Amino acid sequence: MQASSSPKCPGWLMTAVAPWGENAEDAFDQGLVELGLGDVRLIQAQGAMLPLGFGATPPRPLPMGSLVECHLATAYAWNGSSASAGVAWAACVTPEGDECSIVATITTDLDYQETMLLLRRNLQRRLASRDLEVVEFDVAVDEVTAGQDHHGVAVAALILPESLSLGARTKTGPIRGGLTRTAVEEQKKRVDTKAPAAPARRPGQSKNNHDFTL
Repeated sequence: MQASSSPKCPGWLMTAVAPWGENAEDAFDQGLVELGLGDVRLIQAQGAMLPLGFGATPPRPLPMGSLVECHLATAYAWNGSSASAGVAWAACVTPEGDECSIVATITTDLDYQETMLLLRRNLQRRLASRDLEVVEFDVAVDEVTAGQDHHGVAVAALILPESLSLGARTKTGPIRGGLTRTAVEEQKKRVDTKAPAAPARRPGQSKNNHDFTL
């Protein structure tokens, strides 16, 4: 699904598999090449929230040496075993009417169909925990079976090629008070559980004089 024809923060979903790696690192590198990320520098993003203004676009070639933000899911397999990886995004709206987008990832040793179901559940949980209403979404999952005596990898990615170049111009939204705890609230709830120091023992004093004070 395409969210916008000219979004401020474009991105796209991609998957790839590499079943014939000499080791896990080799398989992963082959997967990056298959994704079209073999010539870029990657910044692996964490967290559910995407930059405001995100919109899905068709994949495009990336310049060599460019710095690219990605949400990656990487599943490894070995010697005939299988694994799956997936990434999903959703365009959403808050109860106050603010637009935003979130992302979810998953890696499993299950097949494609089971992994797809689990990924959709992960996305639904992230929507529910933030009280977001989905407008549209897209999901990408791939499954790999490693070759005999070889390492395999399934890689799924949400690639955001321009998010880092936005820099200080990256738009942010309002603070959602219902989902944000303040430092003052944390201080009020604090309970001091530090135990009192044990009495000092003189040199040569017997160790059998135990102290049971809490």
